[in-house]
Amino acid sequence: MSKKNKEKKGQTVTEETASEVEEIKEEASAEETAEKEAPKAETPKESELEKAQKALAQEHDQYLRLAAEYDNFRKRSRKEKEALYTDVKAETAAKFLPVFDDLERALANETADEAYKKGVELIMAEFRKIMIGLGVEEFGEKGDAFDPNAHNAVMHVENEELGENVIAQVFQKGFRIGDKVIRHAVVQVAN
Repeated sequence: MSKKNKEKKGQTVTEETASEVEEIKEEASAEETAEKEAPKAETPKESELEKAQKALAQEHDQYLRLAAEYDNFRKRSRKEKEALYTDVKAETAAKFLPVFDDLERALANETADEAYKKGVELIMAEFRKIMIGLGVEEFGEKGDAFDPNAHNAVMHVENEELGENVIAQVFQKGFRIGDKVIRHAVVQVAN
């Protein structure tokens, strides 16, 4: 082969190789563009896995909501039960308050019979002990501050010795269980 032919042949080989390389680059570039533009085809296993994860997340959320609802129901039921118990105790204690008033009047009256007086005092002490055991408190003493939520003012008196809105006289004691008033104290208010 002549030198010229070799050069020509080498040049042809080089040109052919360069054109093949260009074609390969174009094909690769076209494939990359197609991959970017076309949505990725998910394999069936991946889509099923994602669906299962979403379903699991929904079930977990529903479980948490159900658990929270049950907890709220349990707390509300306990509060209602406690309130009902307090209401029943208050209603029962209120039915015994006339007996308390009668015993208090009996103690206020003078008697010559000491045994009778001692018997009434013992009954009253036991009655108070039972009321305290039930959580019932007496309120409404002379000299206490007047509270319209707990006291029922039936009279008003001007008295310089007592301060403003002070109980001057108690006609009937008040009773409460906790914050619940069973019976308002009937009082006379000063100033």
